[in-house]
Amino acid sequence: MSEVVKSGPGRRGWLKASLAGLGGLVVAGCDSLSNNRSVQKVLESAEGLTRRSQRILLTPGQLAPEFREADLSPMFKANGTVDPPDAAYRAHVATGFANWRLRVDGLVEHPMSLTLDDLKARTSRTQITRHDCVEGWSCIGKWKGAPLGALIRDAKLKPDAKYIVFHCMDSMGGDDSRYYESIALADVFHPQTLLAYEMNDAPLTVPHGAPVRLRVERYLGYKQAKYIERIEAVASLKDLHGGRGGYWPDRGYEWYGGI
Repeated sequence: MSEVVKSGPGRRGWLKASLAGLGGLVVAGCDSLSNNRSVQKVLESAEGLTRRSQRILLTPGQLAPEFREADLSPMFKANGTVDPPDAAYRAHVATGFANWRLRVDGLVEHPMSLTLDDLKARTSRTQITRHDCVEGWSCIGKWKGAPLGALIRDAKLKPDAKYIVFHCMDSMGGDDSRYYESIALADVFHPQTLLAYEMNDAPLTVPHGAPVRLRVERYLGYKQAKYIERIEAVASLKDLHGGRGGYWPDRGYEWYGGI
């Protein structure tokens, strides 16, 4: 039996105070503490509270704010990698992504292999939203793309699928360094979650993630995976790379980068 959660001022105030305290704990940390497994467990439990608290404050279908054309940033700063050196990616750039394919596989009944034209032929959504970077800057951009939820419905998830993982074409240096990210199913089926192929009425450029990037609008910028080539449905994140569900979470960032 589900419980109706009341969100009155008292509960909201408690949650906000709790989250503020957790943020202070993380900021106050140092390398010696972050390398201590006991401290890591405390921080992991704090991240879980952050995630659960935000789920209480946000209804499942609640939209991120959308803006007007007049609000578009004069220059939309590119986050993360801006020019992947990977040979396979450079070959795709040289051919205008004519040979690029988006694989959808893992725990699905109907695996897919889509060209860029296939993706563009699907029902699309356009939205003007704000991108918030963990570094402290924000930009407003206009995105057009295929809703991720509809694509995953067509692929038909198997019952044990719990997460969607985005495998990217950019290496970040060192061993096992391909960028990847993941989100839970609640965000997969959010109406604003897109596989974006246009920004500001033009095809995505290389710095902004061509040919396709993720837009999951209630999250920080590092969750917005660029240069996507594969989408995988999985039951657990533990066996992927560092086991934390993303390139930066494997290196200490929160997996749940919600805002």
